[in-house]
Amino acid sequence: MSPATGGPTDQELYVWTDGGARGNPGPAGIGAVVTRPDGTVLAEVAEGIGWATNNVAEYRAVIAGLERAKALGARRVRVRADSLLLVQQLRGVWKVKNAGLQPLRDEALRLVAGFDRVVFEHVPRGRNRAADALANQAMDAQGPLDAPTGPAGPPRARRPNGGPEARRRPSDEPDGPVQQRFGPL
Repeated sequence: MSPATGGPTDQELYVWTDGGARGNPGPAGIGAVVTRPDGTVLAEVAEGIGWATNNVAEYRAVIAGLERAKALGARRVRVRADSLLLVQQLRGVWKVKNAGLQPLRDEALRLVAGFDRVVFEHVPRGRNRAADALANQAMDAQGPLDAPTGPAGPPRARRPNGGPEARRRPSDEPDGPVQQRFGPL
């Protein structure tokens, strides 16, 4: 059966993901595009997720993309994202130090376990334009949001040096994909 019919497929599917927040934290959105290796688009996800950080949005985008690939019957998936932090954390190379990201990483890895193989690749932002456009579309569609209030107080300010949640500039990123395989080859 093919992904178009919702049945299992031996073909590897690509999941391009991106998440962002305006203000970090701020109004956030996710985008994911599921394609065949030839670039044929099988599914798109664009969703406003309320008030979040860039990193939370990046994880939520991967989760949404993996869920969509699973619904299409994929067994093998190649996840491509422009967040080096996300890719390295999901590969297990970097620790997840932010307690708020740990449950999202756990959820993503729970989904990974449901596939025969998942490869995480870091790609330059310029190669991830479709997912980026969907994330921005989602942020635009939800409109402006007020900052949450409560016991945690106002959102924290961005660190002067950019901090760990700041997006990297394209010049800081490696030229090729960073890969990690899960499961048998």
